[in-house]
Amino acid sequence: MKKVVLLRYGEIHLKGKNRGLFEKQLIDNIMESLLKVDENVKLKKIGGRYLLYDFNEDNLDLIVHSSTKIFGLVSLSVATEVESSPEAIEKSLKNLLENEELNLFSAKTFKVEVSRADKSFPIHSTDFERQLGGIVLDFFPNLKVNLSLPEKTIFVDIRENKKAYIFMDKIQGAGGIPVGTSGKGLVMLSGGIDSPVAAYLMAKRGMKLSAVHFHSFPYTSEQAKEKVVQLAKIVSKYTGSLKLYVVSFTKIQEEIHKNCKSAYMITIMRRIMMRICEKLSEKFGFQAIITGENLGQVASQTVESMTSTESVLKNLPVFRPLIGFDKIEIIKLSRAIETYETSILPYEDCCTVFLPKNPIIKPKIDLVEREESFLNIEELVEDALNKIEIIEI
Repeated sequence: MKKVVLLRYGEIHLKGKNRGLFEKQLIDNIMESLLKVDENVKLKKIGGRYLLYDFNEDNLDLIVHSSTKIFGLVSLSVATEVESSPEAIEKSLKNLLENEELNLFSAKTFKVEVSRADKSFPIHSTDFERQLGGIVLDFFPNLKVNLSLPEKTIFVDIRENKKAYIFMDKIQGAGGIPVGTSGKGLVMLSGGIDSPVAAYLMAKRGMKLSAVHFHSFPYTSEQAKEKVVQLAKIVSKYTGSLKLYVVSFTKIQEEIHKNCKSAYMITIMRRIMMRICEKLSEKFGFQAIITGENLGQVASQTVESMTSTESVLKNLPVFRPLIGFDKIEIIKLSRAIETYETSILPYEDCCTVFLPKNPIIKPKIDLVEREESFLNIEELVEDALNKIEIIEI
């Protein structure tokens, strides 16, 4: 008997002729993530699932935790692998019950569920369920069988590789599709709550991400920048490795403050950020810009403001996965992916610098362009691009 981890994928089943490409990417992502935890871990496919084996059992909890963050996997189970003869399965079940590895102590009802993928197995599933259930009742005579709604279920998965897998728990996975199957995107990562959640949601739909952060030292502190680095590290547990492009935005903000009406400050800032993102995308092959914008949340997130901001782009779409969320939903997600506590650290980002008292809520593009005419935008963008810091996460 040995411990293994069964990994199950979901949406990939629907991919038809492209399924092989999705599976290959998923396998690559699994190994990239888990080899950081255990350099000996191996993976093989058995039927419609994957099997992790040969890892150090001391690393089992870390392997499970890391696996729950891999997009494309819908569930996983820690299982005991045994030979798939009736005698070997019965003996192993007895050992697991004796050693208390199958925890039925708090339960009042149970069932045994046998899955017989190997049709050459000599006993039909329902008959074998009764046999194994009898073994369980010998150990726990106060238990009752409940086939429709048991408190505990013992699963016995008999596979075509002449192995059987005994387990109890199905741990929920991250779902979605494998990162790297839906192109490349650049997420605008601030130090707030929203943008890390937006990154998570786009990675869940298979997009390979890099991130850009606009930093306004000395108006914002090095701690503000480090906060974003930490957020990127947390997000990378789901997205895989990523690059963080840190753009010095100080000179641009000073020039806007000096030459343009204050009410247009946020709108012009966002438009210049978009121009910088587009230049980065042209250079590094990003196919979309991702933001944490949420309709109606703040002045820069009205339909008119977002239209004005996006209008400077020539060929890139802007994805806003949080557009219809309310703040409570976003906070709930940020807690679930463990970015919330970092996001609320009290270090300001560049959008709070020179914040006008009365920002324009419904900017008209022709008026915004008139204000921008007082700036040498091309020079400002080029200067910012020449000073970018790239951090490998």
